[in-house]
Amino acid sequence: MQTNRHYLTIFLTFLLLCGTLVHAQDVPPKNETKLPKTTQDDTITVNLKPVIAEVNEKAQDTVRTDTIKPEKETLTDVVDYYGEDYVFLNRKENKVYMYNNAYIIYGDMRIDAGLIILDYNKNEVYAKGIDSAGIYSQRPVFVQAANKVEPDSIRYNFDTEKALVYNSRTEQNGFRVIADVTKKVNDSVVYLRNVKFTTSKNIDDPEYYFYTRKAKFVPKKKVVTGLTNMYIADVPTPVGLPFAYFPLTEDRTSGFIIPSFGENNSRGFFFQNGGYYFAINEYLDLSLLGDYYTNGSYALRGETSYAVRYKFKGNVSARFEKLVQEERGFPDFNETSIYNIRWSHSQDIKSSPSSRFSASVNIGSSKYFTQSINQTNNASALVNTLSSSISYSKTFEGEPQVNLAVAATHSQNTNTQEISMSLPNLNTSVSRIYPFAPKDGTKKGIIQNINFQYDLSAENRIQTTDSLFFKSEMFNNAQIGAQHNIPITTNFKILKYLSASAGTNYRETWVLKSTRQRYDRTVNNGLGGIVKDTVSGFESYRTYNFSTSLGTTLYGLFNFGKDKKIQAIRHVVRPSIGYNINPAFDRYYDEFIIPQTADEAAQVVEYSRFENTLYGPPNKVYSSSIGMSLSNTFEAKIRDRDTTALEPKKVTLLNNLNFSTAYNLAGDSLRWSPLQFTGSIPIVPKLDFNFSGTLDPYALDNNNKKIDVFNIDNGGSLFRLTNANVSINYSFSSKDFDGSGRKNLDRIDNETFRNGGRPDDLFGDAADIYDGQIYEEDDEDVDKTNIDWYNYKIPWDMRLAYTITYGNAQRQNEISSQSLMVSTNMELAPRWTVGVSSGYDFKNNGVTLTQFRFQRDLESWQMSFNWTPIGSINTAWYFFIGIKSSVLSDIKYDKRRESDKRL
Repeated sequence: MQTNRHYLTIFLTFLLLCGTLVHAQDVPPKNETKLPKTTQDDTITVNLKPVIAEVNEKAQDTVRTDTIKPEKETLTDVVDYYGEDYVFLNRKENKVYMYNNAYIIYGDMRIDAGLIILDYNKNEVYAKGIDSAGIYSQRPVFVQAANKVEPDSIRYNFDTEKALVYNSRTEQNGFRVIADVTKKVNDSVVYLRNVKFTTSKNIDDPEYYFYTRKAKFVPKKKVVTGLTNMYIADVPTPVGLPFAYFPLTEDRTSGFIIPSFGENNSRGFFFQNGGYYFAINEYLDLSLLGDYYTNGSYALRGETSYAVRYKFKGNVSARFEKLVQEERGFPDFNETSIYNIRWSHSQDIKSSPSSRFSASVNIGSSKYFTQSINQTNNASALVNTLSSSISYSKTFEGEPQVNLAVAATHSQNTNTQEISMSLPNLNTSVSRIYPFAPKDGTKKGIIQNINFQYDLSAENRIQTTDSLFFKSEMFNNAQIGAQHNIPITTNFKILKYLSASAGTNYRETWVLKSTRQRYDRTVNNGLGGIVKDTVSGFESYRTYNFSTSLGTTLYGLFNFGKDKKIQAIRHVVRPSIGYNINPAFDRYYDEFIIPQTADEAAQVVEYSRFENTLYGPPNKVYSSSIGMSLSNTFEAKIRDRDTTALEPKKVTLLNNLNFSTAYNLAGDSLRWSPLQFTGSIPIVPKLDFNFSGTLDPYALDNNNKKIDVFNIDNGGSLFRLTNANVSINYSFSSKDFDGSGRKNLDRIDNETFRNGGRPDDLFGDAADIYDGQIYEEDDEDVDKTNIDWYNYKIPWDMRLAYTITYGNAQRQNEISSQSLMVSTNMELAPRWTVGVSSGYDFKNNGVTLTQFRFQRDLESWQMSFNWTPIGSINTAWYFFIGIKSSVLSDIKYDKRRESDKRL
């Protein structure tokens, strides 16, 4: 009886829904929970769930004493549905039809499609698109939680939450998946049949894909497949695996890094860049890679990156290579070890405004960049200096403000293999203090502008060589010292237009090692000689000097009239004159006597015990000199070509033409210092003509030695041009001429610049043999799919650098160096880029390091070829082709030819 009542309840419910056709214009965008309401045209707007619930509730009220529990409701949540053309409720079939831009929402599941059928008999929903005139449109879009699938049709069961999807298209972590049939078992397991995996953006017609007949798909975790083949342009390739595993995790995961294989003529067979990647946590990772050659050569590399958002970030790299050339016993056999350590650390300035820690370390063997088998950066091989710096600075706010900085520095000459280190050095300074300044803050006159500072610099300097680096012997000749500086200055005006300044500086120097010299008859096999003894202990000396200067600014304006093309020229002159006096501190000098011999008379040798110390000895010779300088700037007002412009255009004709010299009042000869000049002429925008030189007023004798006779009095000109330099740098591109602006052509953060080289690519680009990536995975700044080829504008850029140096200090009258470097890149087609970096040495009549670059964007793939046919260090080439996506970065092919390191 109770069961019949339950069926009667459901039967009454469907009587209410019987034969109802809801027209599009009468259906609200989203069905509301309300009682049925009859409109003027007898249509009814209903919601299945509330009506069923209401009738069930009434039925339960009439059978409160029933001992038989009612069946569980089939739909436990509100069902929202919509159809733009109609929503048809069929009582006989117990189904609901929704047509055109329809959707249904149940819990966290939503389906959008052209046609949706809700079957209450099976508790299922079926969705598909609309086929009109042979065009299949409004394909279903199935979304559940964070998963999204776009199939041709779909069936979904509300009870089991299983789904059957036909011809689905979905994307997971950069992977695009196309499957004929997809069976969704639950939220974490999906089975697929006849599947294509690709990273191509064109999912309907991918340029490549991996095809498998069966696969298991775990969203955001992995895809496990059976027999898998790679297809390119729908053509199967021999690349196949009996099974495949594709990780889909959004977080970094640990795993093996597949090495590349090859053969080298001098080292045999090898594998390179194989190892393991450790995803330690969200802040830190680690890569351990290695190379091995069958002749015994090997290389190890460890790299780690770390980052804490809004605080700091950095990376550390350590590389070691054991290089074996040829086989043991052969005359060309050679065995060497090289290494390189790099560390870069930067701090977010907002994390701690009063303190800052930074590091830029590049330490290694002097021959690393010329002999390494694990890098192809020819430009870095031309750099002669490796440098490092680790520093911490702290500012203590207050009056006065105190600044503290602790650092460690390193400088290494790769030619001489000499290394200079400061480990550590300390710098402390106290901001300017005005002891006589008024309380209102406005300072006037000499007295009120008197100020002084305090600076302390202390250093432990180590001089060593490449062979002694990291050994205890490198500390034997370490020098420790400190300098205290207290400058006292003031400034004031004279006759309103002259700016005057005066000051003195007190300096005290401390050292912990000094030198004593003496003559010893017993050394040099009894011949005698000078012996230098290093004495440990505290020593100090104090020096001071005085200086004053006077300067002003003069303006000259030459008007030519507003109707002229050049309306006016302005000349700005800044002359200045200064006086410096440095006393002689000969009390810090000692003497010893070299006895008389049969060939030479007795000699008195004067020396300072501070000669070989950190800061050197104090000044022994009294000096008093007058310094003079003159700065010039020429600007012009030119009528603008734009007739609508209200003001003329300002143009700089000559920028900072500077002259400087000095006259030594205490000197007994050659009192005038050479005249130095520098200047810059902006020829066109972005092109500067820079020049500098030295003019000497004194003449030379027959042995090309400078004498105390003016050159003009010796029958020559007023000055002798002893040296000069001219440099021109120019960067421009096609964007300078099409009005679309210009991108920055100097790539500051490149490999060569970090190694101490140029920030541009005039020395060529480094070829990264670890991944070969030249395009970013999400590089979509320009749409290159629809291009008017007949009207394609070829983008290009070019950089030029010309320098010439002239030397004539001893009448050699020659060009000591002259070279021209050029680099250009050109996009011949929307996805083809070629570039070249080269130069010519006019002094030695030869082509400098030359590199050709060919790059091809293959949409989902990328290809590059770098070739260095000419170079003073080495020649090589490197070819790479691989998939852009980082998920499949191990699917690649690369080949390179190393240079002969023996040359």
